[in-house]
Amino acid sequence: MRIKNYLAFLLIMTLCFCGSAASLLAQVNQQRSMITLGKLSAEFERLSKSVSPAIVQILATGYVPGVNQINALTKQRSTGSGVVLDANGFIITNAHVVEGARRVQVALNANEIQNGRKGSILKARGEIVGAQIVGIDRETDLAVLKVDKSNLPFLKLGDSDTVQKGQLVLAFGSPLGLENSVTMGIVSSIARQLRPEDRMIYIQTDAPINPGSSGGPLVDTHGNVIGINTLIFSQSGGSEGIGFAAPSNIVKNVYNQIRATGRVRRGEIGVSVQTITPLLATGLDLPRVGRVVIADVEPYSPAATAGLRIGDIILSLDRKAMENGRQFDVNLYSRSVGDHVILEIRRGEIDKIIKVEIRERPNDPGRFADMVSPERNLIPRLGILALDLDETISRMLPPLRVKTGVVVANRANLLYEQDELLPGDVIHFVNNQEINSLEDLKAFVGSLAAFDAVVFQVERRGQLKYISFEME
Repeated sequence: MRIKNYLAFLLIMTLCFCGSAASLLAQVNQQRSMITLGKLSAEFERLSKSVSPAIVQILATGYVPGVNQINALTKQRSTGSGVVLDANGFIITNAHVVEGARRVQVALNANEIQNGRKGSILKARGEIVGAQIVGIDRETDLAVLKVDKSNLPFLKLGDSDTVQKGQLVLAFGSPLGLENSVTMGIVSSIARQLRPEDRMIYIQTDAPINPGSSGGPLVDTHGNVIGINTLIFSQSGGSEGIGFAAPSNIVKNVYNQIRATGRVRRGEIGVSVQTITPLLATGLDLPRVGRVVIADVEPYSPAATAGLRIGDIILSLDRKAMENGRQFDVNLYSRSVGDHVILEIRRGEIDKIIKVEIRERPNDPGRFADMVSPERNLIPRLGILALDLDETISRMLPPLRVKTGVVVANRANLLYEQDELLPGDVIHFVNNQEINSLEDLKAFVGSLAAFDAVVFQVERRGQLKYISFEME
């Protein structure tokens, strides 16, 4: 009996001990989880504090047609976001944030104004300064601004090629005008194309992005800018977890070119490529290596000069394996004119390494921007810089249906975004009056009064069209 009682006692003690140990272990695990969550929260706080000083709000003012008034313009204000990329005041934002604006201002972060001194949680609004538009690139929807400030906090552009699906990211900006907000999410997808065969790609994220966030940075956990928030897919007009950011490697190319020359020169090597499908491989008896084949080589192009041929299989571009034709075009898209790329190709049974120079796209209307100056070519009331249509300029354009006129070389800000003159447009007539020279255009525009109706007949890529608006 005593033995049975003793064994029962031991069993009870063992169960009590195990219960206590389990309870203690649960408490330890809970404390560890709380410590881990606390550290994670502290890291996000630190990251937000380090990034926020470089975030700015963009304030744009322009004019649109009055809603209930005839022949009248209404002033319209809009806001967006931007990020300082250089201590001397260079800022990247979206083109659609500032395009069409007559006046652009930047609200700097209040933290920068306070020089780091600790104060009230209700921060005063940052200093508002005027901004100059250095250049706009509509193809990527990016713009570079410059403010007359120095020693500004700034962020660095990271390497978007290293971004992975599922990666944690933070989105900074001024959604709905709420300046310097931050949201968190993950990378939903990389290299997202919004249109078939489009060279422009985006990083997709579920970090909440709303109107007003455009131009703000998408930041990784190291504080590097991996993208510029550009647009959302939404049925409600607000964030539904489908946002898109221009990848930082494309942003870097655009930013550096605009900062250096005021515009972006697009590059190519003069080939047309296709993805190798099973049918293509069988019909052409292609070797079972590589997935991209050269379908065409333009005569006298850099590709032809370097020795590339139709039927060559592209294995890699700058040591990056090429998996499809779209990837090849996308990787070339971020390269600058004058750069070189290294292609590894298979020709028959032989592998070759070929170095090819990137040239400027033929017929790129942006080329005209290098041929003008504000002193000679600016027409302030139209917000354009224009050139006389001479033989040299004509050879740079597609065949023209009308041989006289003035070429739009570059544009700053026009009255309405929906009615705009674009680089490469040839102005033939204004209000049925033939325009033969830049002086003709300047004189006619100078004779117009405010709110006069203006109708341009222009030729754009071989087609004639009317562009109409009211003079400001």
